[in-house]
Amino acid sequence: MTFKRIISWVVGLPIAVIGVGFAVANREWVTVSFDPINRLQPFATIAMPLWVLFFAGIFVGIFVGWFVAWRGAGKHRRSARDAKIELIRAQQHHEREKRELQQQLPAIRPEHVS
Repeated sequence: MTFKRIISWVVGLPIAVIGVGFAVANREWVTVSFDPINRLQPFATIAMPLWVLFFAGIFVGIFVGWFVAWRGAGKHRRSARDAKIELIRAQQHHEREKRELQQQLPAIRPEHVS
């Protein structure tokens, strides 16, 4: 096993055990309301176990964090794409110049010395 894999197990296993323990200990159902105005008869509610709410929040947080990081790296992806296009154009220009030079110069053959 590699060091990275061992660290993943050392960190990941306790987190998984804590997560399962949290889910088992928090099986009570809670009502989540999305209506900040009417507390007695809210417009939009959903009932779910507390652990589902917790893990859904973690999942949404991970997704939002990934999306923000992806958007933030957009300028770097764009500049890498532009640099790649520029490199391809420079290579094509170089090949075109090379072919033109070869056509302009006569074929030079070395003379055989006897």
